[in-house]
Amino acid sequence: MNSTRTLITGAGGFIGSHLVETLVRQGREVRALVIYDARNSRGWLDDIPSEITSNVEIISGDIRDQFAIRKIVAGCENVIHLAALVGIPHSFTSPEAYVETNIKGTLNLLQAARDTGVRRFINTSTSEVYGTGMQLPMTEEHPLAGQSPYAATKIAADHLALSFHHAFDLPVTVVRPFNTYGPRQSNRAVIPTIISQVASGARKVRLGATSPTRDFSYVQDTVDAFISVLDSSAGIGDVVHFGSGYEVSVGDLALVIAQIMDTEIEIIRDEERVRPNNSEVMRLWADASKAHRVFGWDPKYGGADGLRKGLELTIRWFREPANLTKYRSDRYVT
Repeated sequence: MNSTRTLITGAGGFIGSHLVETLVRQGREVRALVIYDARNSRGWLDDIPSEITSNVEIISGDIRDQFAIRKIVAGCENVIHLAALVGIPHSFTSPEAYVETNIKGTLNLLQAARDTGVRRFINTSTSEVYGTGMQLPMTEEHPLAGQSPYAATKIAADHLALSFHHAFDLPVTVVRPFNTYGPRQSNRAVIPTIISQVASGARKVRLGATSPTRDFSYVQDTVDAFISVLDSSAGIGDVVHFGSGYEVSVGDLALVIAQIMDTEIEIIRDEERVRPNNSEVMRLWADASKAHRVFGWDPKYGGADGLRKGLELTIRWFREPANLTKYRSDRYVT
């Protein structure tokens, strides 16, 4: 097993906490960067078993601080960069914050990684960089279209990362997960939004647009995808999709969730949750065949059956009272 130290930024977040947990269970050495918090919160790392966190070097900091980042990257052979501002609605009102974190923060990490000579730099992208899918399912050659400030900053971060490979031979791979879901996800995302409302007793579920489609990937598939890249010498200087290969509309997704939760719901359109004109991404559907060719990765939760299995696991987690109380289903979270 690979015993080199791996730095995970955004380790206290949804995907980051699952990745930390899996890597430690595999006996790997992990340094976890979490955003500084005056309450000494470590995000979702506070909710995973202590036998895991006791084997993690947890550091509070901020990727926008280039001097701190140089110290944090030092001594790490691998960097998995997950830290980002991800709320799309908030990017419409505070775009500068997204530039500072998603672009400048990524630049700070790239410079530090170059200076210290890391063996692997994995930059986390998003399917939002494509805008509405025009060629479906979407390959890595699909044109980019930033339909939100968030997407635009992620496009810039991806190109910065790849430029460091081309200019400085930094061993960069850009991974592009499609709509990861699962336990611990913020209810800024649609699946936790639906589940938390129904689990809290609502039968009128408030949503934004219901016609857009997405390719939803269960979080363990996404974690396995990152590890497949981490353990491979292939894919340097490349962009790779990770998705379930199954497209479903938000409206149909809500009905599947309601069926699993044995509940009848009415979907109410909430105008506050609707994106500005021309900003809504109408279709996202991944062609992940390249991930199979390059890394031997395939989703375990693919297709309609895989989505249902992943949703059942996610719903089970949300139904635990200690977990559900962490969510405010009565308000819109941007």
